[in-house]
Amino acid sequence: MTRFSFVWRELGRMLYRYPGTALGSFLSLSLLFLLFDVFWVATGTTNQFYATLLSDLRMEAFVSEELPDSALTRLSSDIADMAGIRSVEYVSREQARQDLANLVGTDLLVGYDSLNPLPRSFVLILDGAYHGLSAMGGLEQRLVALTGVAEVHYSKKWLEQMEQTRLLFRTVGLALGAIILLAAIITTSNSIRLMTRARALGLHQMRLLGAGRLFTASPFLLEGFLLTGMSAVGSWGLLLIGVRKISFSQFAVVVPAYADMALFCLAAALLGAVSGLLGIRKALR
Repeated sequence: MTRFSFVWRELGRMLYRYPGTALGSFLSLSLLFLLFDVFWVATGTTNQFYATLLSDLRMEAFVSEELPDSALTRLSSDIADMAGIRSVEYVSREQARQDLANLVGTDLLVGYDSLNPLPRSFVLILDGAYHGLSAMGGLEQRLVALTGVAEVHYSKKWLEQMEQTRLLFRTVGLALGAIILLAAIITTSNSIRLMTRARALGLHQMRLLGAGRLFTASPFLLEGFLLTGMSAVGSWGLLLIGVRKISFSQFAVVVPAYADMALFCLAAALLGAVSGLLGIRKALR
């Protein structure tokens, strides 16, 4: 109990003597963590928005002109039996004409009543696991291999751009996380190193009196733990306040679960303890 109280007294003494150093470290770490939190929320929001867009994604298989109407039922059954296809809807020439008229606001095929040039097709709704570019490409090859399917259309270029954007976000996230990790370690360790230099004589005397390394370093480890942990908590607090003040009509902001926030703050606090050890290790030699 005496040792525990000593550690807390030493921590309080350090913060009282060097409030500017502690406050500067707290603000620096809070801004770093806030930047990471904003990117985390932006990534989650983007993924949710992307998933919503993909839920409306359709693939259309056009029927060849040579295939008679009597073979459409068999072709529809063959398509529906394929893995990844949730439902199949047949679009006749008449339905295609009506859809075109609804799209442009007028019937462009006036005079083609006896000969409708629009192709027949099947509109396919896919399972969520087949909303990726590679999965849809494989499904396209299997559809084209069927007798009676002339060609397959889907938003291939759009999917390519979206997947490139997601890959860019993931790469930036990893780089940003590594930079913030390094910056947090440097900031905390430098702050504690400044305090150990000012208290070098006292630490040396404690070592001469027989104090162990872990006991001597405990106040600094605790300071790093609390400093980074409180900075992480403060950054999430600022972000949550900002999210409540801002709303978007096109999409909802996706905030991580409180359990994930708590784990992040705990990981940041443990990182601070490691940084504290790095900051005092020279004084313990």
